[in-house]
Amino acid sequence: MSEVAVNMIFNIVGGLAIFLLGMKNMSEGMQAVAGDGLRRMINAVTNNRFKACGMGVLVTSIVQSSSVTTVMVVGFVSAGLMSLTPAIGVIMGANIGTTVTAWLLVLKIGKWGLPILGIAAFFYMFAKKDRLRYIGMAIMGVGMVFFGLEMMKSGLKPMKDMPAFIHWFSMFQAETYFGTLKCALVGCLLTFIVQSSSATVGITMGLASNGIIGFHTAAALVLGENIGTTITALLASIGRSTDAKRAAYSHTIFNILGVLWVTAVFYWYLKLIGFVLGNDPGTLVMVNGVETYPYIQRGIAFVHSGFNITNTLLFLPFVPFLAKIVTMLAPDKVTDEIAHLEYLDTSIIDSPVLAIQESHTQIVRMGEHAYEMMAMLKTAITSKEIDEDLIRRILHREEVLDEVQKEVAEFLGHMFEGNMTADLVESCRMQLRMADEYESISDYLAIIMKLHLKGKKTGVRFTEDGWKDVLSLHDKTADYLELVNSCVDQERGDGLTKARVSGDAITYEMKEARDRHLDRLADKLTEPLASLIFIDMLNAYRRVKDHGLNIAEAVAGEK
Repeated sequence: MSEVAVNMIFNIVGGLAIFLLGMKNMSEGMQAVAGDGLRRMINAVTNNRFKACGMGVLVTSIVQSSSVTTVMVVGFVSAGLMSLTPAIGVIMGANIGTTVTAWLLVLKIGKWGLPILGIAAFFYMFAKKDRLRYIGMAIMGVGMVFFGLEMMKSGLKPMKDMPAFIHWFSMFQAETYFGTLKCALVGCLLTFIVQSSSATVGITMGLASNGIIGFHTAAALVLGENIGTTITALLASIGRSTDAKRAAYSHTIFNILGVLWVTAVFYWYLKLIGFVLGNDPGTLVMVNGVETYPYIQRGIAFVHSGFNITNTLLFLPFVPFLAKIVTMLAPDKVTDEIAHLEYLDTSIIDSPVLAIQESHTQIVRMGEHAYEMMAMLKTAITSKEIDEDLIRRILHREEVLDEVQKEVAEFLGHMFEGNMTADLVESCRMQLRMADEYESISDYLAIIMKLHLKGKKTGVRFTEDGWKDVLSLHDKTADYLELVNSCVDQERGDGLTKARVSGDAITYEMKEARDRHLDRLADKLTEPLASLIFIDMLNAYRRVKDHGLNIAEAVAGEK
């Protein structure tokens, strides 16, 4: 292999690696700076598909990765935290948001990439404030993107003087309709391999700016790259819920249909872009005897943005219809309740702000499961007959929460390995604590169920006053858990005072009920075995309250 070929490969591979690392740093830095603002945007997604689309644009513009946004949406849909219609809206918006990167590459500051990288690196390494460090990290990422792009350009440049490469590229020319489809397929495969549409758009710009491929071919490649980026969501949906598969399918169908209609009017579309830009993007300009294509990168960026914006505007009104199509493709299946989380996806851990939001939704879900256990438990203990199916469901729910707590802990543990601000680190610690407390609550509810079952099977009976005390304590504990859950859901630390007052009231009632029971025992109005079961049940309810108070303290930021 010649020295020129070796240098070319080193520049292309090294430039691509620096480009991808720059995208990662830029994304993480911008997310860290955006912080809670980004989380509020995610929470603001409603059933209005137009608002959802807007949120998709904003979130992806900050995250700088449509793949991250779509994987997040697949996770939310799988968890039942987002319905299909707004999920499709967010995915459509993500397609628009990801085009921001292409316009960054159009900026004529490629030669300044290395100085930007160097200066920003000093801020990142030596700044004491987290905000400055992550601003430096984001700017460092921008520098790496431009420096990597310049390396790829210089690596691709010798190709135009290599007959073998020119012959190979000549087989992929968007001169006919089928030639356009063939180029789009190449763009799709390239994006599938690289797993970054921004990187493949950068490679396409490098090839085009060096004159290795024409504008028409570059435009067709970009169209295919929009299909290739949907592979990530499809992979993320494997093994997920039916709704998660539907969200991933909608992303792929939406982009494939878009590419099909654009390729049908491909040449008119490119003429329109030339008219809007005021010149042919493929125009050759000689500068000091060197062939240059000064307008082609801007033209490629325009093709990318124009396609995604137009496609979204065309299909957004038909989102409900698209939802029906993917529902037919992925029909509902009757399955038992899963005992593990299928929707905490480690592929978004590189986006800590999104990851912490997704783990938060699972903590909220743990609270809902615990509250549902309380409702089922009351039905079970007030039933005259032993309901084996209900008991099985209660005990299975406790197993589910055990597994959820384990997976949340593993998920958050992986997050600690990445770059996070001090606030995010504290949020992770708070969530770990809350997951553990909710798991403990489920344990004590299962204990109450087993105690009641033991009493039923041994023929133990509580007095009428004793049952009233148990049911009163149960209702107050259930209300208390509902209060704590609302604090977690809304992330309200100001509910701690009310939680403490209500918790003290439950403790007082529990002690009063215990004293009344001991009086009945002394008067021989109840059996000794019934006494043991009764007091253990009271203690279990108090422990549920104690763990609930610990959760309220965690939300309030207390150690």
